[in-house]
Amino acid sequence: MNSDHCRSIRLVLIALLLSAALAACSVRTEAQVLSPLSGAPPAQAGGSPALTPVSWDALPVLNDDLDLPSLKLAVERSLDYYERAGVGPVRIGAEDFAPREMREALQELLEILQAGNPPEERCRRIAERFDLYRASGLDGQGTVLFTGYYVPELMGSRTRTDRFRYPIYGPPQEVLDRNARAGGGNGKPSRLWNRKEIDGDGALRERGLEIAWVDDPTELFFLHIQGSGRIRLPDGTILTVGYAGSNGRPFRSIAPYMTERGITPPGGLSYWSIREHLNGHPEERQEILNWNERYIFFRILEGEPVGSLGVPVTAGRSIAVDAAIFPPGAAAFIRARKPVTGEMGKIRWIPFSRFVLAQDAGAAIKGPGRLDLFCGAGYEAERKAGSLKEKGELYFLIPRRVR
Repeated sequence: MNSDHCRSIRLVLIALLLSAALAACSVRTEAQVLSPLSGAPPAQAGGSPALTPVSWDALPVLNDDLDLPSLKLAVERSLDYYERAGVGPVRIGAEDFAPREMREALQELLEILQAGNPPEERCRRIAERFDLYRASGLDGQGTVLFTGYYVPELMGSRTRTDRFRYPIYGPPQEVLDRNARAGGGNGKPSRLWNRKEIDGDGALRERGLEIAWVDDPTELFFLHIQGSGRIRLPDGTILTVGYAGSNGRPFRSIAPYMTERGITPPGGLSYWSIREHLNGHPEERQEILNWNERYIFFRILEGEPVGSLGVPVTAGRSIAVDAAIFPPGAAAFIRARKPVTGEMGKIRWIPFSRFVLAQDAGAAIKGPGRLDLFCGAGYEAERKAGSLKEKGELYFLIPRRVR
């Protein structure tokens, strides 16, 4: 798992936009699904509504490429969200749905999927219980840009050493005070130190805010992008960290900045080439990273990283979307292409579709045409997230009311 969304995990992202033209809480709390390569989200096409009711003929088959237990887990986490005290109604179009309605509909969806009926019967029962709404997308025609995010793993220590000398900071009192003011509705929070002032000038040194130290400043930067992660300590134990606040400054993609400076790694700008360039040019790395003034503060998590809803995100099942226009916690259905690693590490792309839950958000995931898919933790999840940049379709399943 909200960072601004989330992104929360805002669980933990890498939303990969490979071109400046398209210029990742998290798993986030504020929406840790920020892409290092993404820029401002496109405006909603033609002023069309973010969600439009469509016939179930648009989805004649509801094939799901993942296992049922992962879907059950994700649904149960949305149920936990809807049962939480203080969760208000979910607005969809001109209607408000009580958390109880959303919860009961999700429970029935799970019962339908677990019944083991033939596909035609399953589709019929879902269509009887839910109305189908399509996201208007980037173009007003339903085209949604899919990217991915994941939970990175870094090598680190609870104490500073010659190897582990790059700090992960917990939130300073100024951030806690600002969050409290924002939660009370007392205006827009003020902006605090930028990345250069924190990492370069030591604005937070000797305040006892370090919760861990890591050995790689590039990986630390991408931890900030993802919003949550795992720190492997020298004794092999894992320390999980998640979003706890930000400096309130805007997220700025480093890809356009590198392009403007004429820094174009071999093969062009991609997640992998940017990472390699930063590691291979330490003398200019910090200057590049400083372009993104946004700085994330972390807290130690007892369990898994959580998303913007405050519940853990589920690999392959949780999506980060714009919580201002899409129903939080709701069930959705997606269609796109996914990367599959074959022999010799070669990636090929195949169509897929599945049920997902809107359980995260992200500062860079705005508008009806953006979706960030949580890919899980570890190297394979990183590969999937770092490769995913596809146009697809997003549909929401909305409880049907008797008219």
